[in-house]
Amino acid sequence: MIRTLAKCIREYKLAAFLTPVFILLESALEVYLPYRMADMIDYFNTKDPEMKHIILKGLILLGIAFASLIFSALAGKYAAVASSGFAKNLRHDMFYKVQTFSFSNIDRFSASSLVTRMTTDVTNIQNSFQMILRMAVRAPSMMIFAMIMSFKVNSSLSWTFVLFIPVIALALFIIIKIAHPVFTKVFKVYDKLNNVVQENLHAIRVVKSFVREEHETEKFKDISQQIYDSFSKAEKTIAFNMPVMQICIYSCIMIISWFAAQFIVEGEMTTGELVSMMSYIMQILMSLMFLSIVMVMVVISRASAERVAEVLNEQLDLTNCDDPVKKISDGSIKFENVSFSYAKDESKLCLKDINIEIRSGETVGIIGGTGSSKSTFVQLIPRLYDTTKGTVYVGGLDVKEYDIESLRDSVAMVLQKNVLFSGTIKENLRWGNAAATDEEMIEVCKLAQADDFIQRMPDKYDTYIEQGGTNVSGGQRQRLCIARALLKKPKILILDDSTSAVDTKTDALIRKAFKEKIPDTTKIIIAQRISSVQDADKIIVLDNGIINAVGSHEELLRSNKIYQEVFYSQQKGSVG
Repeated sequence: MIRTLAKCIREYKLAAFLTPVFILLESALEVYLPYRMADMIDYFNTKDPEMKHIILKGLILLGIAFASLIFSALAGKYAAVASSGFAKNLRHDMFYKVQTFSFSNIDRFSASSLVTRMTTDVTNIQNSFQMILRMAVRAPSMMIFAMIMSFKVNSSLSWTFVLFIPVIALALFIIIKIAHPVFTKVFKVYDKLNNVVQENLHAIRVVKSFVREEHETEKFKDISQQIYDSFSKAEKTIAFNMPVMQICIYSCIMIISWFAAQFIVEGEMTTGELVSMMSYIMQILMSLMFLSIVMVMVVISRASAERVAEVLNEQLDLTNCDDPVKKISDGSIKFENVSFSYAKDESKLCLKDINIEIRSGETVGIIGGTGSSKSTFVQLIPRLYDTTKGTVYVGGLDVKEYDIESLRDSVAMVLQKNVLFSGTIKENLRWGNAAATDEEMIEVCKLAQADDFIQRMPDKYDTYIEQGGTNVSGGQRQRLCIARALLKKPKILILDDSTSAVDTKTDALIRKAFKEKIPDTTKIIIAQRISSVQDADKIIVLDNGIINAVGSHEELLRSNKIYQEVFYSQQKGSVG
């Protein structure tokens, strides 16, 4: 885990190195101050102190204090640079890694969990890293320097410190042992909280239409209460840290004061040495306190670090072969003995023994009931998932032999959930081809029957689309997504029930445009309406992950019971 996270420091290694260097210099000077002060006090208590020597010693003290201040400021500056840069790289690496995830990788993490990891968890790690750079170096170094100086001043009294260190160490170990599992649990509850908020915002229209605001508020309140209870439990455990430290500090002061008074009376110790010893007591015990705070912070961030490392160490399911092919010859598709399971378990197959061949340029319709694995079938073509058994061929080659980016660039998919991003219509269309000209965009929009409604908009192709496409209708959103896919000029075009929100006339015009304008592109159309696929070269009927029948509209209408039932039920509905 530490090795994984440490790779994200990268260009901030110098800042991360300089921070402890300046901290060490600051600690050394801060520990040296009491020693010089003791010398000044003892000189002042002599019979004939000279003012010029006192002023000189005072100036030396000021110089040491000022130098310590400079080193402290430099340490703070470089610690901030290193920790902020480290957090920036962590977020970058996590986001970049998520972009390389296959669908099965993403299925293992929820969207809300990934958001929590990139925000709350990274912030915890950043704070912990900054504290480690400063306090985790300052506390031990100051404690060691102060111990050395205290033994130099009076070795007999200095052994008192050593007696309290095991007590503090044991208390810290017990606190950490109890608190860490609670913090691990609380961040999982954070994921649930983010999920509730995300779900509520995405479905706010449904919430309001069903008047379920109170229910959603109650759900949010329950999750918030769980976080409160978990954090309270952890913080109560950590709260014991301060009383333990204070008991040790004050006990140590009392013991040293008692024995020091006797040493001064007996002439074995000077007043200046007592003052310096008291300073060293505070420095040593404050260092222990700071160290305990660091340990508490590490406990909190450890759970976050494990969650971030989990994302960074996630093994990708889909990778390129050693020498991938980057050019797809044509849009032919072949499924050979293909079976698939999301759980990678052959006893839980979604697709079973699929064998089908589609020629380049063919139009293929796919019909089937809900849960018949229609979407799963087409997602194997651009290798969004890998088959559990069997082989999928595109352009005569196994899809695993292609460079993934090249393969997906040749396959355009318009999914069931059409997504538009915030930005202008042009910016959304250029997701299909960043270098597309205005003429090319207008052409594909005409094919997708989107140009008419775009021209009626106030700013036409410069009209701003709100996040999620909320300022356009469902049918308009679908047509824009189809146009975006066409702009890729793909060899294979897959429409996954992506004309469901358009009227039958527009649907027919889209299919007609496809047939006339892109005859060489292989077109796969998943639909619920028979009218959307009846003109296809062949129609695949899927039933529970198995190909029930393949044929033209007329052939299936004569011979396939499932197809007949769908067709006549829709005919009856249209007549009614």
